[in-house]
Amino acid sequence: MESKTSRIKFLKQLTKINKPYFTIVDIKKILNLPKNSLYVTCCRLAKDKDLYRLKQGIYTLDNSPQNIQYIANTLYFPSYLSCESALALHGILNQIPYTSTFVTKNKTKKLTLGGQTIEYHQIIPCLFCDYILQKNLYIAIPEKALLDQLYFVSLGRAYLDYDELNLHELSKTKFLKLSKKFPVRTQKLAKELIKNFGKISITVK
Repeated sequence: MESKTSRIKFLKQLTKINKPYFTIVDIKKILNLPKNSLYVTCCRLAKDKDLYRLKQGIYTLDNSPQNIQYIANTLYFPSYLSCESALALHGILNQIPYTSTFVTKNKTKKLTLGGQTIEYHQIIPCLFCDYILQKNLYIAIPEKALLDQLYFVSLGRAYLDYDELNLHELSKTKFLKLSKKFPVRTQKLAKELIKNFGKISITVK
């Protein structure tokens, strides 16, 4: 793929696949190159930033954080964005977490995509609920994202900085209703937190 014209043609063919990411197999179908030449071509395209390497054998045309989350959501299915990551997107958490956290019914897993850390936390099937599709991304509703975080805090698998929470827009009724689905330890944390609803940047001790 020496000419600029052939490169543009190749990139247009990639977009027609209509996927957020591409595998070596996808690229081989278009270029029809031997394996060694294929990897060299992909490395050259990545170096020129025509393609972005997410991990071994997986590439994308868009390496924005939003697209990487979408890809992460697609790669490990079923899953939905939750906990601190969803809370930040909903405006409940002031800080932007470095790690994108998903909840899944599958095994807990951690990987790196395009330099971004992705974590999938396993949750019991009956708690895999109350999420919506928002801009192609499955994400927990605000109240459920907070409860998911409290659930993993109760298990000693997560931490939540209460000083960074803005709870003034959360529904107290919905939060309490959803909390009844969770184990007792999570419900206790939820009850401790509920008295601070309606406050901005609260502190719980």
